[in-house]
Amino acid sequence: MGGFFGVVSRRDCVLDVFFGVDYHSHLGTRRGGMAVYDAGQGFQRQIHNIENSPFRTKFESDIADFRGCSGIGCISDIDPQPLLVRSHLGLYAITTVGIINNAEDLVREYFSAQGHQLMAQSNGKVNSSELVAALINQKDDIVSGILHAQDVIDGSMTILLLTPDCIIAARDRLGRLPVHLGKNDDGCSVSFESFAYHKLGYEDIYELGPREIVRVTAQGFDTLSPAAEEMKICAFLWTYYGYPNSNYEGMNVEVMRYRNGEIMARDESARGALPRVDFIAGVPDSGTPHAIGFANRCGVPFARPFVKYTPTWPRSFMPANQSVRNQVAKMKQIPVPELIEGKKLLFVDDSIVRGTQLRETVEFLYSSGAAEVHMRSACPPIMYSCKYLNFSRGNSDMDLLARRIVQELEGDEGQRHLEEYADASSARGQSMLKAICRKMGFESLGYQSLNGLLEAIGIETGKICTYCWTGEE
Repeated sequence: MGGFFGVVSRRDCVLDVFFGVDYHSHLGTRRGGMAVYDAGQGFQRQIHNIENSPFRTKFESDIADFRGCSGIGCISDIDPQPLLVRSHLGLYAITTVGIINNAEDLVREYFSAQGHQLMAQSNGKVNSSELVAALINQKDDIVSGILHAQDVIDGSMTILLLTPDCIIAARDRLGRLPVHLGKNDDGCSVSFESFAYHKLGYEDIYELGPREIVRVTAQGFDTLSPAAEEMKICAFLWTYYGYPNSNYEGMNVEVMRYRNGEIMARDESARGALPRVDFIAGVPDSGTPHAIGFANRCGVPFARPFVKYTPTWPRSFMPANQSVRNQVAKMKQIPVPELIEGKKLLFVDDSIVRGTQLRETVEFLYSSGAAEVHMRSACPPIMYSCKYLNFSRGNSDMDLLARRIVQELEGDEGQRHLEEYADASSARGQSMLKAICRKMGFESLGYQSLNGLLEAIGIETGKICTYCWTGEE
C-alpha cells in the first residue's frame, strides 16, 4: 500500500511532516522519504530503507538539518520516493501511492523515441513516481499532466506534488484511496490518514473526491480540477488497512469493524450455525474489533488466548524473506495457557488471503492445548488478486487460498464457478469450506457475506470496490 503526508505553513513545518509521515507506518514497510522546501535553501530530500528499522529512527538525525515551511513525505511499499524532478513545468518533488499495471506499455508508447530516457532500478523496472512525473511533463501545465497520467495508467495513482509555492494533491481516478485536508492557525495539511494531522493540531476541512485535484497553500485550498461522480473506494481500508481511529467517506474504521462482527454473528445465528465455544477471540491485531462485535452479538465471552510480542518485531510481514517472516510470526505468538488449554475457541480474522501464517497459528493453538479451533473471516473469500493496490497482490491468483482449494476440488472447471464457490449456501461453497477446514485444521469455517460487509461499511454500495471478491471492476 503506502501512505503520504504534507504541510504548507507560515512557520517551519519539518517536525509536522516528520510526525505526520511516521503516523502512516502501518501502511508500508520498504521505504520512507521526506522532501522539504525552504526559500533560502531550496529543496532538501532524504530517502531511507525501513525494512528493518522504523521510519522514526531512520529520520531522527535528518530532521535536524531540514528546514522549510512546506514539505511532503511518504511511506512506500514499492519504490524509493519522493523524487525531485526538473522539467519545463519547473522543479518539484513528487510522491505517489498506487499501481501501474501497464508501466512497460507506457514506456514503449511514450518514451521509446531517441532522446527519451527513464532511470532503471536494480530490478530493471522504472520507478513508478518517475514514470508518473514523465507523463505529467508531457503536457503544458501540471493539472493537464496529472489528468493525462491518470487517464493512461491502468491501475490507480494518487499523487502529491511539492512546488516552491504549494502542494498539489490529486486523488486517484476512482477514489480507491482517500485524501484528507486539515487546517490550523499556521497552515494546511494533506494526508492519507486524517488522524495523523489531528494529533498535530489540525482540524478537518475537506476530503477530496475521486479524480479531484486541489492546490494547497498556508491560507487554504482551491480546486484545480473537479471531482468525478464515479467512486470505487477500497473496502479493505475498513476491514484491514485502516488504523482504528481513521475515517473514510465519513465512516470510522473501528465502528465499522464492531458492526461487521455483529452482522456476522447475527446472520450465523439466524442460520443456526453458531458453534458452542468457550471464548471468541480476534487474530491480532486487526481481527480483534471484528471479534469483539461478534462476541457482543452472540453473548459468548471475548478473550485473548494469545498475544503478540511486538517490541522486537513490530510488524509480522517483516523482513522480506518469507521463511524468516514465518519464523518471526511464530516467535511473536505468546500463549495464555489458562485461556487455551481444554477450551473451544472461535477466532475472527480480518481476512484469509494465502493462509500460510493462519495455518501455523492453528497448529500453535492446538499444540498449546486447545480442544477446538473455529475460524471466521471478516470478509468474503478472496478470489482475485488486487489490480489496483497491494492487498492480496501476488504472482498469481493461485497464490490465494480460496482459488487453490477450488483448483484442488474441481480443476479448471471449478474456476468457471467462482461465484458459486463464494456462496456458502451452495453445494460448491460448502465443499470449499470443508476442504479448507481439512487443510487448515479448523473445526468450522465461515466467511462474512459480501452483503454483510457492505452493510457494515454503510456507504453507498456502488461506491465500494469489491474486485477481490467478485472480479467485477
